[in-house]
Amino acid sequence: MKSIFNKIFMGTAVLGLTMGTVSCNDMLDLKPQGQIIGEQIDTTAVTALMSSAYAGLECHFFGNNESFAGPITNWVMDVRSDDAYKGGGGVSMEANIHQLEVNNINADNATCLFKWENNYYAISRVHKAMNAIENSNLQDKAALLGELKTLRAWFYFDLNRVFKNIAYFDETEDPNSKSTSEFSKAEIYDKIKKDLQDAYNVLPETASQPGRFNKYVAAAIMAKVCAQTSDWANVITYSDYVIKSGKYQLYDNFGDMSKLAFNNKKEAVLAIQFSTANNNAHINYNNLLNTTYSDGNLFGNGDDFFLGSQNLVNAFKTDKNGLPYLNNDAPADNLTDNYDGNVDPRLDFTVGRIGFPFRGHTYSKGWCRAYDVYGEYSGKKGLIDPSSPDMVKGFPWGASGLNFNLIRYADILLLKAEAEIELNQNQDDARTLINQVRQKAARSVDAKYSPVDVDPNKAYYAVGQYPATGWTQDYARKAVRMERRLELAMEGNRWFDLIRWGNVVTTVNSYMSSEAKLRPYYQGASLSEDKVYLPVPVSEVDNSHGLYK
Repeated sequence: MKSIFNKIFMGTAVLGLTMGTVSCNDMLDLKPQGQIIGEQIDTTAVTALMSSAYAGLECHFFGNNESFAGPITNWVMDVRSDDAYKGGGGVSMEANIHQLEVNNINADNATCLFKWENNYYAISRVHKAMNAIENSNLQDKAALLGELKTLRAWFYFDLNRVFKNIAYFDETEDPNSKSTSEFSKAEIYDKIKKDLQDAYNVLPETASQPGRFNKYVAAAIMAKVCAQTSDWANVITYSDYVIKSGKYQLYDNFGDMSKLAFNNKKEAVLAIQFSTANNNAHINYNNLLNTTYSDGNLFGNGDDFFLGSQNLVNAFKTDKNGLPYLNNDAPADNLTDNYDGNVDPRLDFTVGRIGFPFRGHTYSKGWCRAYDVYGEYSGKKGLIDPSSPDMVKGFPWGASGLNFNLIRYADILLLKAEAEIELNQNQDDARTLINQVRQKAARSVDAKYSPVDVDPNKAYYAVGQYPATGWTQDYARKAVRMERRLELAMEGNRWFDLIRWGNVVTTVNSYMSSEAKLRPYYQGASLSEDKVYLPVPVSEVDNSHGLYK
């Protein structure tokens, strides 16, 4: 296991003792200068330590492809679900991600290795910072350690819901001694919850800098962890901490999430901080190649990875009351550019449709890199207006300083609603929470909102409110699950939702069977229960001297 241990430490940034005022962007660029001892820990050193740990969220340690193919944003896991296609130039491009899409995954898959390495590199940075701060004389070290425990909890949560088995160790333990069979998934979730509980108790209500964690970030992560483990009572408890804090609110318009002006505002609960400063060292390399091709080269040379599936697009159909079809009774025809039924406007904030606005420009077939293979539904959410001076032109493709929200406020509202539905209590409150999210969608139908993404002259946009009549537990469960799909589409949540709902195998197999009519590469593909979680990378197993299975 020595090879693994050394590789983890290669990803660790040791802080440099830089003097003077440090801005948020500058924080990301503090470089290691050498080891320091507890007595040397001062404000500047702490800034560098914390910056190094937080930068682990960028998943950009050595090369660009490790970040892209093993991203913290988990777009590659959405590709495993019924929401998205891999995209790009064809099935052979980034073949390791294509293997995820058709669920033909072996332990030598590059995404398995990149995902594993990125998170463990990040955990190593966290542990470096924890050890330095724990041995210091700082008066506020409890809160600093709370931030670091929250970071560690997120990285382990991410690993535990992606991989079949993982090695868990804290800052006091030797990674060389830890195996992937020491703890069960449930035991690791308990350790994650313990970190988050400890962090919630000591973190401040307001963070000292944008992007740093307050107690409500810990609460939001706890709500998601509890949902993953069906601990519904605590989902409500921790969701309420976030909701009742008064610090967050829904966006006025669904398109606000794709505007720089809303970085760290409104719905941004847990956001990765990205920046175009310092020669673009801290742009979103996780999703960089997911920029649309763009006719006229508006976004530079976009590679057009990560497209919405036809199945996802069809889910945005609404009935005469503006409600989703929840009983497999939707019109049979595909929702294409000439569909004449009602549509949820969130569709046109999520993907491009031929003939419809795309950030103020008209999306056409020329925006589609491999139309014959993947169709037309290029993703929108991670892209700002291409006419903006804040977008990097040329290489890197479509890059900007737009943050990525790992947890949005709407996610928390819907988790609380789901918990109330599962416990069969406060059903009126659950419906109210879902309807709040739907109200945001309804008020987003504004063709004058800039940049323009909807066209009421071409689409019949309709978003209704769920009435009390007929609101049974079974119907409510369908409603909240559909709402999560529509609201959070292509944000890295769908695959994990399907896992915790227990229907990932049946849903994905049904999807691939029907989608094969449009995407022949799905023919013969299937998902089995033993392929739901990614395997431990074979190179890590080989180097572990028997500790990894």
